[in-house]
Amino acid sequence: MSKLPNILSLSRIAAVPLLVALVLLGVAAADWAAALLFALAAMTDFFDGWIARRLDVSSDFGRLIDPIADKLLVITAIVLLVAVDRAPVVAALVIVLREVLVSGVREFLAGASSGLPVTRLAKWKTAAQMTAIILLLTGASGLAGPGTVLFWIAAVLTCVTGYDYVRRGLAQVSARWRAGA
Repeated sequence: MSKLPNILSLSRIAAVPLLVALVLLGVAAADWAAALLFALAAMTDFFDGWIARRLDVSSDFGRLIDPIADKLLVITAIVLLVAVDRAPVVAALVIVLREVLVSGVREFLAGASSGLPVTRLAKWKTAAQMTAIILLLTGASGLAGPGTVLFWIAAVLTCVTGYDYVRRGLAQVSARWRAGA
């Protein structure tokens, strides 16, 4: 049971090639399967952390692999959606760039701070982003409109939360430097 969180994180990485194959098949049944696969993989992101905290089995490997698995899954899905013309390029670019920026800030802060807690707005951003991706992966024309609107909302929230994350991170680093640490 102590390895379950890491297995869940690794399952997100394993889902990526299957997600690509399903989307590139270009048939309705595969689109729905891709949406289901993405939804299940996205849920593992919640459960791996919850289980690790609940059972007190956090590990260095888990702290490393979890954000990598998240970024691989989300960025792959977004690139696929742009490639099959289901997601707006500008919104996709904003989301992907924020993911890379925040990953860089986290890496930089890893040795310089105690970390930055996830805000409620960032959780809403993630929920909007994941839901939009699921809707857009279905390829269903009835879900394209709501999926696109939600994708744009996620892009706006991405900008706001990305700015906030960088601002808070730089404030922490600045405070440590002023304190002589």
